[in-house]
Amino acid sequence: MDEREADGASIWDAAHRRTTTGLLTLVTLVAFEAMAVGTAMPRAVAELDAVAWYAWPFSAFLVASVVGMVLGGEVGDRRPPGPGVLAGVAVFAAGLVVAGLAPHMAVLVLGRAVQGLGAGVVIVLLYVVAGRAYSSRLRPRLFGAFAAGWVLPALVGPLAAGLVTTHLGWRWVFLGLVPLVAAGLALLLTAGPGGAPGAEAAPRGRGRVAWAVLAGAGIAALQYAAQRLDLAAVAIAVAGAAGLAVALRRLLPRGTVRARAGIPAVVASRGLLAGAFFGMDALLPFVLTEQHGWSAATAGLPLTAGAVGWVVAAQLQGRRPDVPRQGVLRLGFLVLAVGLAATATTAVPALGGWPAYLTWAVAGVGMGLGMPSVGVLLLDQSPEAERGANSAALQISDVTGSAICVGLAGVLVAGAADGGGPLWPAVLTAVAALTVPALLGVGVAGRTVAPSRGAPVGSVARD
Repeated sequence: MDEREADGASIWDAAHRRTTTGLLTLVTLVAFEAMAVGTAMPRAVAELDAVAWYAWPFSAFLVASVVGMVLGGEVGDRRPPGPGVLAGVAVFAAGLVVAGLAPHMAVLVLGRAVQGLGAGVVIVLLYVVAGRAYSSRLRPRLFGAFAAGWVLPALVGPLAAGLVTTHLGWRWVFLGLVPLVAAGLALLLTAGPGGAPGAEAAPRGRGRVAWAVLAGAGIAALQYAAQRLDLAAVAIAVAGAAGLAVALRRLLPRGTVRARAGIPAVVASRGLLAGAFFGMDALLPFVLTEQHGWSAATAGLPLTAGAVGWVVAAQLQGRRPDVPRQGVLRLGFLVLAVGLAATATTAVPALGGWPAYLTWAVAGVGMGLGMPSVGVLLLDQSPEAERGANSAALQISDVTGSAICVGLAGVLVAGAADGGGPLWPAVLTAVAALTVPALLGVGVAGRTVAPSRGAPVGSVARD
């Protein structure tokens, strides 16, 4: 789309309305499925008599989604995004049907893997569509809407899935989404977003799918190792970390670990944001229940406060497209660090955990400022022929950062809980460890714009 768009343009005007609605529908449904499956899974494994398989549906989805991200990136850089989105959604919907009709746990695991493959393709290609169908001035507001599409399912997804599971059965958590997915796809395709890929098509990477499988398996191994506290867990964690490190060298832009200026720093920022926030987001309910005796329902309410802060801040940043995104990202990291550090108050027994409502809302505000800014910075600096690969790298960085930090926080706190000692020292250690990525991000944010646009900066490493 022409960057010299009229000032009156909006993501909801006649030229963008159907595309925006289709994008948000698909984002929300993929996010809802990710949030809802955890609620339905206990009933599913009980009915299928497969408690020992409990972790496999989650791991299968994760590994397959990383593969899907790589495939989506390659498709997005070589072809118009429409057919790729159609294929990704069709695969995701097929996975819903397979999981919903599964007669055995192995079939349910297969269905979850198919869902993950489709979801990975779709999420990456939606970024490609966003880059082609919206001008730079509209992207902050679009990514603000994306944030609502991701976060709102966190508020209603578990409750809705619980009601569906209770009254209709766990299978309808999967099957009930199929017609809604079809409706979102119809809106997106009839709007005709995007055109042909750029003339300078990126060279095809050889073996990138194999590296994606290795990365997904490494992440799954780290998550599994974090759930057990024995000698075998150490070996599993080491093997998983080694495989992940090798794979990421092939899947992320060169210089990502060093946060080289431009796209590498943008991709690194996404991992730092996701790791810092979701590490504590996963830990907070456990701390509130174990340290302060809150009920499971009550312990989830601070997460709601964080989600509300995220959505509100995302909408506010979208209203100021004229503000440089690297400045908004730096502010987001700073606010996130403040919210994380203040959440250390949950370790104080005398406070009863109540400050978590405020502190986690502050952390959510940081994410609402940071996450949309990362998406805008990525699309603004990516050559059109590399938007797919760079968008895939962004998503892989998110998944990797989250998995590593969730696992680290879980090991720190679970070790203290199993040891029978006081929990608060481990909580303080975990909070301190998770605040470090946010503080690092304050510095990395200043490197997210390359000093020169003369050459593609940070294109994804290829064989």
